[in-house]
Amino acid sequence: MSFFNKFFTREKKEDLNQGLEKTKTSFFTKLTKAIAGKDKVDEEVLDELENVLITSDVGLPTTVKIIERIEARVARDKFLNTAELNGILRDEIVNLLSENNTVDLEDYDLPAQPRPQVMLVVGVNGVGKTTTIGKIAFQHTIRDKKVVLGAGDTFRAAAVDQLKIWSERAGCLFFSKGMNVDPAAVAYETVDFALSHQCDLAIIDTAGRLHTKLNLMNELGKIKRSISKRLEGAPHEVLLVLDATTGQNAIEQAKHFSEATDVTAIALTKLDGTAKGGIVLAISDQFKIPIKYIGVGEGLDKLQIFNKKAFVDSLFE
Repeated sequence: MSFFNKFFTREKKEDLNQGLEKTKTSFFTKLTKAIAGKDKVDEEVLDELENVLITSDVGLPTTVKIIERIEARVARDKFLNTAELNGILRDEIVNLLSENNTVDLEDYDLPAQPRPQVMLVVGVNGVGKTTTIGKIAFQHTIRDKKVVLGAGDTFRAAAVDQLKIWSERAGCLFFSKGMNVDPAAVAYETVDFALSHQCDLAIIDTAGRLHTKLNLMNELGKIKRSISKRLEGAPHEVLLVLDATTGQNAIEQAKHFSEATDVTAIALTKLDGTAKGGIVLAISDQFKIPIKYIGVGEGLDKLQIFNKKAFVDSLFE
């Protein structure tokens, strides 16, 4: 491993620790209070733990699953003490994350074939969708990949200009047909542009849409079909961007978007801005859609590939 990679890895670890600081402080403060004066993990301690998990936005279904698993361990060992609770909880969270489809990736490498890889990015307004696109592009361009951003959000004022600014920051190509044009046509022509310019990756933005607006959600299907007409098998990834600070509303968004289109991966932004990082567990458990990226800061390099082991290590460190 080169000196740069060693430094880069250490820096990423520090970013993750800082990004989860609010969640860690809140969670373990509550947990410490819950088990204060208790020696044994009993029904009262489990009730308190359940409340801690729910208030950390782990969500009721996932919380119940974790509590049931810990109850089973308590039943096997009648004298389980509270000092062991952190380790047990850590084990069950690792198990939970391992059961979904998340694969621990080490870097931003693209599959060898086909070229270009096409990523369609979806989500509601305000979740950090355009910012996330720019950061993903940057992570690939610094690895000498040729990237183009397609401005498929053609109806929101300034959306095209914002994406163009991000393309300049990331040092990548940009494709646009301007405002108030058919986003499916933009998607088709972005892929065409990527093919003709021998790009490694095309990232296509879409209009931020309310998950409750059926006609806008249905339009995603049209965009996907348009992309596949130009390149068979594309898009290769449909990335849903969610804002961690919105808590349970992010769950609702994930539910509706996964029903409207084949979401293949999730980016969870603004983890550094919330004390309720338990939303990572809720989304992972309830939807079985891989969490691929997490945002732990505003800088271009503060979007990280999600690694469940690193996440849990940082959470319990």
